[in-house]
Amino acid sequence: MAASVLRSALAAIENAEAADPADAPQPGLGQSPIAGSVSGLRAAEVGRRNLTAAEVEEIVRAEAAERLVAAGEYVRLGHADRAERLRQEAAILAHYLADPGS
Repeated sequence: MAASVLRSALAAIENAEAADPADAPQPGLGQSPIAGSVSGLRAAEVGRRNLTAAEVEEIVRAEAAERLVAAGEYVRLGHADRAERLRQEAAILAHYLADPGS
C-alpha cells in the first residue's frame, strides 16, 4: 500500500511540475513557412517548473487531505473498510511529511 500511495503523490508532484502553456513560444508572422508554427531546433520546447520544498509539501498535504475527505464520505455511505484504507494512506503521507528523511 505504501508504494502505491507514494507513487500517487509523486505523480501529483510531477503534474504540478508540468510546463505552463503560457510560457510556450508564440508563433509569429514570417518566422516559418508553415502558418501558425514556430521555427528552429527546440523552438517549441518549454522547461518544466521547479517547485520549492514548500510547494511539494503543500501538494503532499493536499493529497493526504483529499484521502481523509474521501474516507469521511465512504463512512457516510457505509463503506468503513474503504474509509480505513484511505485513512491508512493519509497516515503514510503524513509520516513522510513529519520525517522527510524516512
